Amino acid sequence: MKRAIFPGSFDPITLGHVDIVNRALPLFDEIIIAIGINSDKKYMFSLEERKHFIEKYYQNQPKIKVTTYHGLTTEYCKEIDVDFILRGLRNPADFEFEKAIAQTNRKLAQIETVFLLTSADTAFISSSIVRDVYRHGGDISGLVPPSVLEK
Repeated sequence: MKRAIFPGSFDPITLGHVDIVNRALPLFDEIIIAIGINSDKKYMFSLEERKHFIEKYYQNQPKIKVTTYHGLTTEYCKEIDVDFILRGLRNPADFEFEKAIAQTNRKLAQIETVFLLTSADTAFISSSIVRDVYRHGGDISGLVPPSVLEK
């Protein structure tokens, strides 16, 4: 069984994240969307809200599982027996940053990273942009899945 983890803070999940997950579904038997918990980070949405947004959106997709974890992603991968990390790339800066992490993960834990390029219509979306637009009362409906809009 080919299983992948798609780690992130998902504060909140965006249509860019959804694009990557949906396009990766044919590649894996299961995709675990794993919300990393970083006590040093200030989140706009609570862990429960972020998890709810994702679970509600993917409620009818049996190949998607949503979990939370603390610590290193590679340690969590070992704990749940996952061999692939799924990551999306929006631009060259993402590639350089993610490449270094992927090489480190392979060296330290023999875990492969699978990169998918974001679709052109979602490549500009990031959670930080969504939070900024939301914070200032802007319309985020074209940036996030409907489950986030219910908030």
